[in-house]
Amino acid sequence: MSGTSGGVDWLVAVALVLVTVTATCAALTRDPVRQAAVLSALGLCLALLFVAVQAPDVALSQLAVGSALTPLLILLTVRKARRTARGDGAQPDRPPGNGDARREREGE
Repeated sequence: MSGTSGGVDWLVAVALVLVTVTATCAALTRDPVRQAAVLSALGLCLALLFVAVQAPDVALSQLAVGSALTPLLILLTVRKARRTARGDGAQPDRPPGNGDARREREGE
């Protein structure tokens, strides 16, 4: 066993442990905002694992999709769902400018 192979095996083992820990944390996290942050960390750990097993193209894809895009989409979805649940979101059945403010001023 050469020194280089031992170093790579050690890096793969560390990356696997990090992936296991962050994936477990992601599964156990209840708050969607925190879960998005943990998923981003999981994406980084997976990218590290892919670099360790000499798959840099997959690592770059993982960085883009798993560490940035997916958590961003989750955060935007949670924000939209919370806004809609509070009633602050746009109401699709009522077009904008339907005269509600004018009717309130006139006492209707």
